[in-house]
Amino acid sequence: MDEPRVACFLRDRGKILLIRDGDGIDPNIDRLSSLINNADDDPDEAAHAAIRERTVDDAISLVRAGKPFTVEVGQETRWRIYPYLFDCDSWAVETNDETTAEFAWVSPAEIHHRETVPDLWKAYDHVAPTIKTIREDGDHGSTWLSVRALAVLRDRASVLATTDGDEADGWDDLAALARDLRMTRPSMTAIENRVDRAMAEVNARTPTAVEESARQGIQWALDADSRAASEAAARLSGTVLTLSRSGTVLEALREATVERVIVAESRPAREGVGVAETLASDDGFRVTLAVDAAAAHVLAEHAVDSVLVGADTILPDGSVMNKVGTRAVAIAAAREEVPVHAVAAGDKIATDGDARFEPSDPEAVYDGDADIEVLNPTFDRTPADVITVVTEDGALSPTMIGEYAERLAGLAAWTN
Repeated sequence: MDEPRVACFLRDRGKILLIRDGDGIDPNIDRLSSLINNADDDPDEAAHAAIRERTVDDAISLVRAGKPFTVEVGQETRWRIYPYLFDCDSWAVETNDETTAEFAWVSPAEIHHRETVPDLWKAYDHVAPTIKTIREDGDHGSTWLSVRALAVLRDRASVLATTDGDEADGWDDLAALARDLRMTRPSMTAIENRVDRAMAEVNARTPTAVEESARQGIQWALDADSRAASEAAARLSGTVLTLSRSGTVLEALREATVERVIVAESRPAREGVGVAETLASDDGFRVTLAVDAAAAHVLAEHAVDSVLVGADTILPDGSVMNKVGTRAVAIAAAREEVPVHAVAAGDKIATDGDARFEPSDPEAVYDGDADIEVLNPTFDRTPADVITVVTEDGALSPTMIGEYAERLAGLAAWTN
């Protein structure tokens, strides 16, 4: 009979947690692994129990659960593995002095180079990001998804780097994957630019070089996002209005000294509600949640000191593509002489001026029987004269943004 086990991968800043328990007696346990626990009757609860034993349960969020599979761990022992992937925001680990021998936060590729429990890579591969998960993701912005795209490239390169084969074939495989990744979300320029940088900066056309370049690209991207947040935070005080959800905006608000945050709910998905809850419950901000249609009224009748939004794409003329509703807020803010900042890493600057208005599901707005045409755009375009772009290099003028776009365009030379 198969013994049910959960294999829980904790992920933060592009790395996963590997831990080695055991007393040196059972070789199937006394190896590096993810967090493993007996699944019993409820794998979901077992997964959270495994995490609670090692870290803070409310500091993690489930990304996905993978399809279970069976692995032989001995002549008479088989495990039924239930893989899970969680994101977390801390590298703190509670060690068990009696059994914990080692733990480390590492790139997933390290699984190939260390002694691990059987089929640990297979378990990770069942929950790792893919082109499909990036394409279908409706919950995260382009910053988060661009890092996931680099992880897909890194993980594939690590497999090829540990498999005997022709190096040229490995490069061709990875080049094809990179081209596909560039086009997963055409409206999210950061994905294209960051994949281009990883491919353009390889020091050799080998899987090993691509793996290292993608790994460095993830760190570079995360650092750029943090620096951009710091630049934005320095411009905030008093009461700030925001909308939709942006990890960089959240980071900037947490770093700034503000008295109140007003969050527009961002229909139809209402992702602003989750942002408001996070700011109020987890960060202790004074938070007001407003319906989208009231944004202009709020700006006119409340003492708002600034507006801070994210950006999915910054066009070369300085205009900003962001969650629909941004344009209306920015124009209303200009009427009230309230400054508007869009914070984003420079990699979100597009190399061409095409505005890509990605549509959302019409049924999210109307699912009735009447013959009604529904307009549910995901993004709108805010003109440069009512919004200031802030990147890791500070506030950029439209001229500076155009020059930045030209430099980014050079990264795509690898595709020729």
